Amino acid sequence: MAPCWRKTTVNATELLSRRSRGITDAGTIVRHNMKVLRALLLKDNRDFIKVWSKTSKSTIMYENGKIYFENYQICYSCVHSEPCVLYKLPKRSKLEKFEDALLCQSPLDKTLASPSDHKPSLLALTANNWLCRLSAETGEELQRVYLSSNHKFRYLGWDVSQEMFYVKSVQNKETSLARQAGITQNTVMHLAFFHVFPLQVVGILEINKKVFGNGVTDVVLSQGVLVVSYNNKSVKLYSFEHIVQRYLTEKLMLGKQSSLLGGKTVGNVPFGIPVNIQITDCPPVLFEVSCSNNSIQIGGYPWHYIYTPPQKNHKGTHHICSLKDSTLATNGIQNMNCCSLESDGIFFHPDDSGRIIHVGPTVINVLKILSELNTGLPSKVVEDFSMATHRNNTPASQVTVTSSGRTVKKRFHQLDDDPDQEDLPLYSMPDTFRMVEYEDELDLLAVVVTNGEEGEGRAHIRLHDNQSGQLLRTVNLAEAWDETYRHELFFDKDTIVHIEQKNTNFCCHVYKLKAARK
Repeated sequence: MAPCWRKTTVNATELLSRRSRGITDAGTIVRHNMKVLRALLLKDNRDFIKVWSKTSKSTIMYENGKIYFENYQICYSCVHSEPCVLYKLPKRSKLEKFEDALLCQSPLDKTLASPSDHKPSLLALTANNWLCRLSAETGEELQRVYLSSNHKFRYLGWDVSQEMFYVKSVQNKETSLARQAGITQNTVMHLAFFHVFPLQVVGILEINKKVFGNGVTDVVLSQGVLVVSYNNKSVKLYSFEHIVQRYLTEKLMLGKQSSLLGGKTVGNVPFGIPVNIQITDCPPVLFEVSCSNNSIQIGGYPWHYIYTPPQKNHKGTHHICSLKDSTLATNGIQNMNCCSLESDGIFFHPDDSGRIIHVGPTVINVLKILSELNTGLPSKVVEDFSMATHRNNTPASQVTVTSSGRTVKKRFHQLDDDPDQEDLPLYSMPDTFRMVEYEDELDLLAVVVTNGEEGEGRAHIRLHDNQSGQLLRTVNLAEAWDETYRHELFFDKDTIVHIEQKNTNFCCHVYKLKAARK
């Protein structure tokens, strides 16, 4: 007879005791550890204390507990009580400069041939078309692949769900001299596709006007779909699996010979990787839509998409439609009706719940899609919960009477996120939502709130329960928050990282969970 388990509250000491006796499995241990950390994080006797700051003249990047400076040349680890140098790479020439990089983590459920394939690695693209795989812990070069001497590659992108990434070339621009000479440039760009765990090449694909039409502005790979954007504001989706199955001319292996290269080795100088995905006719279009800024998001259960129609009268609205038949959901047009310096943002929740987060300057709505299968009725968008700033949103009268008795009517309303509005009577508190970060292991939403008092903004982070939206605690940031510059915030278990731009410099601030100061 199987043992009967009761759902009870267990303290940290009991959890540690069970772990030492081997009662729980690895997955259960991780879940329990996160429950303990979340409970500690929310206690009054714990606080996030600023432990470290560092400035740089180049962009600072954060990824999975690591901070990268000087174009990925210097790596700091955030695992300890304060960041420390993990490694420094030798100075690189302009030709060897990193153009882009991705952090790659191996899955735990696979046995890979090489021990180095199990370790986290940094995939870096150099200016001279080398794709390098470096150890994320030491910076040691584990593998390098030469891409091409014919195409200039510059960008890296993930397709996480397919365990793939792609390398994108710069676009071929048609010059005025070529137009005058009657020379037509049909090739728009090239994309190279790779599987990871271990690193394997799929091939290189040419984006050609004869196949995809004129006006292509960008191409990305996401969820196994090739997304092509056009300058007429349309977006077309193609199945990448179908393209590979139909148009792959030769299966390539890194370090092996290829007939497309005349028997030369794939991934070596000077031949690199040949174009082995050769599309001869336009593949079937899975989906097409016209949208503002070529921006479309797909997610939810069942599949839905979010877009803004390109017409001017739809500006500021977000339409939520079924991907199956493009039917607009009931209550599917979301509009904050806000007047702000920055537009509102909407996206599918990164917790894979199918929910939608809609962020405005004063309100954050978490929405969910309700759908009854096989009824023929449209889906319905309803509010799961909502979060609001602590400002008084009741506007003051727009009519003022002067001392002489003359009535003056204001012609303009104050912007919702204007940092100077505390000097005016329209609002009593200028708190503004700036960004939302989701911590998946703790199941918390970190919401950045700013105010522009005294001409120098301050910021704090509100931690909300991801399931209910309940405010659990607030963390104050020690540094000022200048709303005119770019900011990034990362919430990673017991660490908060704030990266800001100050004029031409960048600054990184790190906070750690510690016992509160008395």
